[in-house]
Amino acid sequence: MNMNTGRCAACKYLRRRCPVDCIFSPYFPPTNPHRFASVHRIFGASNVGKMLQQLPVHLRGEAAETLYYEAQCRIENPVHGCVGIITQLHEEINNAEQELARAQAQLAVHQPHHHHHQQEIEEAVTGEGAEPMVPGDHAQEVAAEVAGNVEDSDQNEFDIAALMSPSDPDWFY
Repeated sequence: MNMNTGRCAACKYLRRRCPVDCIFSPYFPPTNPHRFASVHRIFGASNVGKMLQQLPVHLRGEAAETLYYEAQCRIENPVHGCVGIITQLHEEINNAEQELARAQAQLAVHQPHHHHHQQEIEEAVTGEGAEPMVPGDHAQEVAAEVAGNVEDSDQNEFDIAALMSPSDPDWFY
């Protein structure tokens, strides 16, 4: 019998005597019989025993944990198992990367406009460099309004060219 007060979960499940040097005992304690049952159902006791014996002792615990995880995934998803989870996570990563790229592209588009607007404000406050706006100058009014709306708006996209198009009769004045 092993060092535990009884047989390990594997030996109980297999209805056999648990030897002192039982390969399963350290990794399948009697307090968690479901753990071995899952691994046995997917991989078989003989295969699990052979895998554990072929590994160095310091890697066996991690191997038993991995076998249990893979067995649980295969039981929950018989077709794809843990590969289904890995595929789903890759899709989530790709979606997040695409969303990040879109956000970075929007920032790149809006940052020059925002920087230019900030520079105009600074020049207007200090009175340096910028020409004062003529009250009837529609193009400058529209540009200032659009630039002001970028900071105040929840909208991340705007088309300044559409606002200042040659089809607008005030655009020429």
